[in-house]
Amino acid sequence: MAIFSSIHCSSFQKRQTALAAALCLLTWGQAWSQAQPEQVTITSPLPQQVSGFGDVAPGKAPFSAVSIDGSTLRDIGATRLSDALHLDPSVADSYNSPAYWDMLSVRGFTLNNRYNYRREGLPINAETMIPMDNKERIELFKGTSGIQAGTSAPGGLVNYMVKRPPALDQDPIRSVSASYGPGKTSGAAIDLGGRWGQDQAWGYRLNAAYEDLNPYIRNTQGHRQLLSLALDWRLSPTSKLEWEMESSQRQQMGVNAYSLLGSALPAPVNGTLNFTRQPWSVPGEFGALTGSLKFKQQLEGGWLWTTQYGAQRLRTDDRLTFAYGCSAENAWDRFCSNGSFDVYDFRSDNERRLSDALQTEMAGQLNWGGMQHDVAFSVMRHRQLDRLAPMQAYNWAGTGTVDGTGDSAASPIPGDLNTNRSEYATEWSLKDRIQFNTATSLWLGLRHTQISRSSARTDGSAAVQDVRTFNTPWLAATHQLTPAHLVYASYGEGIESEVVPNRPQYSNAGQGLPTLRSHQYEAGLKATGANSRWQVTYFDITRPQSNDAGACDGSDNSCVRQIDGQAHHRGLEVSSGMSQGAWTVDAAATWIRAVREKAVIDPSMNGQTALNVPQWSVRSQVHYRWSQVPGLRSVLRLNHEGERRVLEDGTVNLPAWTTLDLATHYSTKIQGTRTDWTLAIDNLTDRHYWRESPKQFGHYYLYPGAPRTVRIGMRMSF
Repeated sequence: MAIFSSIHCSSFQKRQTALAAALCLLTWGQAWSQAQPEQVTITSPLPQQVSGFGDVAPGKAPFSAVSIDGSTLRDIGATRLSDALHLDPSVADSYNSPAYWDMLSVRGFTLNNRYNYRREGLPINAETMIPMDNKERIELFKGTSGIQAGTSAPGGLVNYMVKRPPALDQDPIRSVSASYGPGKTSGAAIDLGGRWGQDQAWGYRLNAAYEDLNPYIRNTQGHRQLLSLALDWRLSPTSKLEWEMESSQRQQMGVNAYSLLGSALPAPVNGTLNFTRQPWSVPGEFGALTGSLKFKQQLEGGWLWTTQYGAQRLRTDDRLTFAYGCSAENAWDRFCSNGSFDVYDFRSDNERRLSDALQTEMAGQLNWGGMQHDVAFSVMRHRQLDRLAPMQAYNWAGTGTVDGTGDSAASPIPGDLNTNRSEYATEWSLKDRIQFNTATSLWLGLRHTQISRSSARTDGSAAVQDVRTFNTPWLAATHQLTPAHLVYASYGEGIESEVVPNRPQYSNAGQGLPTLRSHQYEAGLKATGANSRWQVTYFDITRPQSNDAGACDGSDNSCVRQIDGQAHHRGLEVSSGMSQGAWTVDAAATWIRAVREKAVIDPSMNGQTALNVPQWSVRSQVHYRWSQVPGLRSVLRLNHEGERRVLEDGTVNLPAWTTLDLATHYSTKIQGTRTDWTLAIDNLTDRHYWRESPKQFGHYYLYPGAPRTVRIGMRMSF
């Protein structure tokens, strides 16, 4: 916390800035938590399964992770992953469309939707809309994740944990909920759980939800639904079988991002206009059938054998009335200076993605060399298959303007080949936590991965094969300074692979580039008491980058893709919490310096700040329980993100922005039935701002922040 020691409340009084207020709140909360040990946080105290060391409490672990529990998800009305993870300042949007699957960055690196997501600890494909109604908690492991994943982008790993049947000592679950807003969206859900049979050996958990989507963005109507069932069977006091399945569908009209108008950054809009919507536009559709089966057997000597299987079947009709470039000014990376743009009719129907994972693990304790070893050995087999329709449509359809007018006509006839992909991976993992004494531990991990990837156009042409084998180590050391204070340091590696696009302009088309091996160093200090916590973490991540050399003018063999330098992200994360009487304060801040280094093809890139990465982010909340009205509580949340770079040369940047969210929750009993009410106002001051500036498909985009919205929710528990 020393970095904030010079920020005092007086600086806030003089400057009256939201950022200074948040940082003041952060240091004040840390000092207050030392004096007042009682504290409530937004994160769950449960162990982090996503870390690979599931029996270790977060305050004792040598990594940074958060677990957002079900009650917090209900409080914030989370309907998608980004709603939840935006509570953490290390997470930012990264081409995160309001009507498409989540795309987020952690510590400045965009998570890969094919490799950085888990469900019940097993890999899934997150190229779909994942519902939240049946999720018990969301876990985020921050940092290079080579010990948890064979391949993944650096930054972090996300794990969805589903709702399970109540335990033997818990009451049955009977709840009905309804919500309205933001916009005119309305929804209802049920959550039922209980146990039956001899000795209550069988358990169930049923979740169902339906929502009419009519958000604050006009002309983006749709609907979604979910049905899920989780069961367990306690075969004996030492064995348990669990299985669960969910089916979800979502249909909604797509939303396009804005862009630069020529060389100018336009003034922020209120974000309510779906400006590419045309009379001929069609909605995108997302369907998913996902499930898992898990068997646990307690063995002699405290050993635990776990085997689990997870399957996912996705079907997507990916459709968007797509705004891209300005042919009138021969500028393909932005809109025209007068606000017009080219419109394309994009439709890729019947996309099918299949994912299966089978893992078995043995975990227990050994005494060897006079020291205790907590070891775990696992083997996993995983496959991902993409099977797309033979052709997709990506056709020029006319022009449009940012005010929603234009001259266009549908052009839905498929004319471009799709690409099918297959990937098979086998992973062996060994983890060992060595306890030298009661205060000091060494953590070791090694994952060996064999992958086989192939791709081909849907007519069988342009086939590419990529087979690799690699190891990813991870090690850390922890030392308990006092019963409440832990210091740690860690080193880890992560792996990604890249194949040159199989296109004529590349002289090395279809060739695999050298393995992209990322490295992370992390050090942290944690303080965790019975009801208090704070943490300071420093991280340093490097990741190799690829670039194109040559004329690259579109002619055959004019480009060579090769590894060229690295991305280097360094940062500091600080979090703190306190509680005194009716007041609770939680605050966290992240500083990131993300730059390009060691580029040879174009040395002018060296030192450039990464696009769409805010240098500063702050999340804080003040929670008050009204003693005058039992069951009434209010929460004020502050969200701040610093300046983001739009263009590589730094001539255009998004200004920093700050928003406030206010929510009031009231719990009472009506004729013996517990009823929870929520009234929430997001963006309380109705701030207009650009929330992110991603570069995607060679185009600079701008996403506006949501205007002031209101949400009402009710939940009855019987």
